[in-house]
Amino acid sequence: MGRRRVSPREAKRMMQRMGLSMGSIPDVEQVVIKTGSKKITIEAPEVAIMEMQGQKIFQITGGRIVEKAAERKLTIPEEDVRLVADQTGKSPEDARKALEECGGDLAKAILLLQS
Repeated sequence: MGRRRVSPREAKRMMQRMGLSMGSIPDVEQVVIKTGSKKITIEAPEVAIMEMQGQKIFQITGGRIVEKAAERKLTIPEEDVRLVADQTGKSPEDARKALEECGGDLAKAILLLQS
C-alpha cells in the first residue's frame, strides 16, 4: 500500500482544525533556564512556538550550551545577627559580616568574633 503524502498546505489546514498553530521567534540571542541547582544558557538557538488550546509550547534547538552551578545568595535572619551580637558583645554589623564569612554558621561566627 502506498502512503499518501500530505502537502504543507493540507498539513497547515489540519493543524488549524485541531487548534494548533506554529511559528518561530526570530533573532533569538540567548535562552536561559534556571533551576534550584544550575543555570543553563543556550546561545543563538532556534526557538519555535506551538500553541494548542491556549497552551504555549516552546521548542529550543541548536546553539551552544553552557551549564553552570547556580549561585545561591545567603540570607541571614535578623535573629541570628542579634544572637551573635549579644553573645560576643560586638555590633550587629560585625555579627552580620562574621555570619556571612562563616556561611551562616552561628557557632563559627561566634568563635570568629571571640578570637
